[in-house]
Amino acid sequence: MNTPNKLTLLRVCLVPVFVLFFYIPIPAHYLIALLVFVAASITDAVDGHLARKNGQVTDFGKFLDPLADKVLVVTALSCLLQQRKLNIIVFLLIVAREFMVSALRLVVAGKGTVVPAGFAGKLKTAFTMIALIADLVYWSFRLDFSAFGLAIPAGVFSVIEIVLAVLFWIAAGLTVWSGGEYLVHYWKDIDPNQ
Repeated sequence: MNTPNKLTLLRVCLVPVFVLFFYIPIPAHYLIALLVFVAASITDAVDGHLARKNGQVTDFGKFLDPLADKVLVVTALSCLLQQRKLNIIVFLLIVAREFMVSALRLVVAGKGTVVPAGFAGKLKTAFTMIALIADLVYWSFRLDFSAFGLAIPAGVFSVIEIVLAVLFWIAAGLTVWSGGEYLVHYWKDIDPNQ
């Protein structure tokens, strides 16, 4: 197995570590979860770069990389939703698209076509990761650092929460756009009348 694929598998392995630290009641647990999430997100950028640079792009990597992204993102979104830190409509839009694209990939893979991540999908993933990291940074500061006596005026929290909501709605919009793009591009492969 090449290094890019190992990094992709590492991303999948970091998901339960993220969940553990997101929920474990120890000091600075949100901060630790944030650091694990950032490390996993970095593997997403590095694995693709290394694969292209070193000519190590594989069908396995093309399939596993977007799947690893979905596992990481859906898990993080689920954690935030469970903690009431995410709008359920945003969650449903993003998760529904992830399952739809995964199903699309499986159907067309059965016909011998590998569906690589397109530009809109990569943009959606990047923006969703940014929104998730920003949200985790916010909750780390709000909850973890307040335990250390660092005070932030309450009005600042309201403004930050509005900005975070906007980030997630933009991510949801990009999610719908990229999902539609995949459907249009691969419809011929899933059209039952073909």
